[in-house]
Amino acid sequence: MNTRYEQSGDPSQLLLSLFSGVDLLGHGFRQNGFCVVSAGDIILGQDVRTFQGIPGRFDGIVGGSPCQDFSRARRTPPTGYGLEMLGEYVRIVTEVKPRWFLLENVPAVPNVNVPGYQIQRFDLCPTELGYDQRRRRHFQFGSIDGLWLDIERRQFTGKSLPTLTASDGKRSQRRSYEEFCRLQGLKHELHLPDLTQSARYKVVGNGVHAAVAFEVARAIRAATTNPNPETLASVNRCACGCGRRVTGKQKSASDACRKRLQKSREAAAV
Repeated sequence: MNTRYEQSGDPSQLLLSLFSGVDLLGHGFRQNGFCVVSAGDIILGQDVRTFQGIPGRFDGIVGGSPCQDFSRARRTPPTGYGLEMLGEYVRIVTEVKPRWFLLENVPAVPNVNVPGYQIQRFDLCPTELGYDQRRRRHFQFGSIDGLWLDIERRQFTGKSLPTLTASDGKRSQRRSYEEFCRLQGLKHELHLPDLTQSARYKVVGNGVHAAVAFEVARAIRAATTNPNPETLASVNRCACGCGRRVTGKQKSASDACRKRLQKSREAAAV
């Protein structure tokens, strides 16, 4: 397994973590030298709707709001809870007014817009970082300064494995909990003695792959501590909206980007 988990020597930034769960996303930021505090989570009996943000206290906000309403694996009609929680995320960003925010969710999540922030949207899969888990996640990074994140992707040459899900613990032919944690990029299984077996699978499965969390945190650290950072206005970006850099006369960054653009054109023509 490839790993580059190293802390930076730059001064720490204070982050607020929303919808943290077992906070695999926040862990990636801690490994990059950020100080992360949680606003509380439903699994601890805390409701984000009661959280009141205080402006000027946090450099950034990170969080993955509930994704079930937007997931392609959903078997039931949307409940409206996903949109409500997106609204709570935007409310807290608006109240806290951090320098930047990061929203994580599934690729089909609606776009959020917060006045005063320029937003870069991109997908990232563990296989693009050299890991064998095929689990694509969508990120929306907003910053007051219009910063651009340079995500360091690399080619995967192995055999990717089926996507793990939060419901894997209920399956009779499930992978072992140790293997489940490994597929989430963890070096060791996450010790959660107070949770049932299915609950352990659920909270780990709802988290962000450790390498994905680390790479996004690394890119944010690099952008926010660079005295001369690249911005969304200064970088030629892929037309599909993935946020990747293109050069010369390129319009798209990869074959997948070209297919995504083609599908968008076909949908618009209907």
